[in-house]
Amino acid sequence: MSDQDTHNDEPYHQEHKARPWAALRYRDYRILWMSGIFQVITMELRLLATGVWLYQETGSGIQLGLLGGVQLAVQLPAILYGGALADKWDRRKLMSYTQIISLFMISLVTLLEFNDSLRPWHIYGVTAVLGVTSVLGGPARSALTANVVPKNHLMHAVATNTATFQIGSVVAPLGFALIVSTVDITLAFVVASVASIPSVILPLLIVVPDMKLAKEGKGSVIASIKEGFLFVKAHPILPGLYAMDIGVTIFSFYRQILPLIADKMFMAGSAAVGLLTASNALGGILGTFSVLLMTQFRSKGMLVVYATLAYVVLLVLFGLTSTLWVGVVIIFALGATDAIGMATRQATVQLTTTDEMRGRAVSFHSVSAMTANNIGTLEVGFMSEKIGASETMMLGGVIGILVVAIVWRSVRGIREYRYP
Repeated sequence: MSDQDTHNDEPYHQEHKARPWAALRYRDYRILWMSGIFQVITMELRLLATGVWLYQETGSGIQLGLLGGVQLAVQLPAILYGGALADKWDRRKLMSYTQIISLFMISLVTLLEFNDSLRPWHIYGVTAVLGVTSVLGGPARSALTANVVPKNHLMHAVATNTATFQIGSVVAPLGFALIVSTVDITLAFVVASVASIPSVILPLLIVVPDMKLAKEGKGSVIASIKEGFLFVKAHPILPGLYAMDIGVTIFSFYRQILPLIADKMFMAGSAAVGLLTASNALGGILGTFSVLLMTQFRSKGMLVVYATLAYVVLLVLFGLTSTLWVGVVIIFALGATDAIGMATRQATVQLTTTDEMRGRAVSFHSVSAMTANNIGTLEVGFMSEKIGASETMMLGGVIGILVVAIVWRSVRGIREYRYP
């Protein structure tokens, strides 16, 4: 059977025979997947290179932290705008066009560095532009996934995408360290520029003849965003999934305060921070791969509930421990359960959304996650200073249990949804 002999109407029983990497059977998905690999490499190298260069140049942690502020300021509106464009434009072209801008901007920084003309304000300007382009094409990429694989393999595809991103987030920094230690940071800029080229070309090679998009130019983007909001608001499942993610994350987003956790909970230093971070990332990778083995579990909404409940219970246990190695094991499990919930939630968004609305539904999911992460960083950091890191983790876990219980009880769609 060729790649193009199968389509979105494949019978469900074939999913039971499918291997975890079943999505890679399809030519167009393989192209989309490869473009994603190069995009991850480009993004990670660019973030690392600009951050390290800026800190080496200024020696200022404040100026380094401003990079995050610049990205947050531009990315929230850009995600919503990108979701609207993903439902109005050809998603393949939108991905390619945003990557062309990335290629140009990274190449410009590389040229400035070669000529010893790079300045901090260049880094901030490029970060602002690439902060927009990096998320402007994101909803199009996510929405396109459902166009290039049959629906019964969408779970495989989403989990494979997530696993690829997580592995890339581990491998790319190791490559960056090797480049910088053996040559210099200029080569990192060069590699990032070269890696962005396939991300420009590959999306244009995808063939999706049955993709149904809204007519280009029909209505304003603002009206399109509003239409997407009303669609999500009336959806029987999505508001509950988003509310559960936001409610739990705001009181439990521990990743950015791991240095404080290592110090206050385990009386350890930077080595412990690295150990906890690596364990959490490895748990996330394992959790994502586990999703590939759970495609036969039809109650996708309840799978998110179970994974999130396990996450918040583990959070309470994490707050109760003062032994580093026990903490490493628990934070590994936290990463795994978080990844299972995230990948399943992403797949459910795409499975329960029509093609012409998928880009906007994905963008609202991204906005809710990004907002919760940033508010969570502030809340968890503040509370850790006020009542202690251990107490904050336990409190977050208890509140998370209540949030999960309320959403489970209140949103019937989550309890009743089955696919197919």
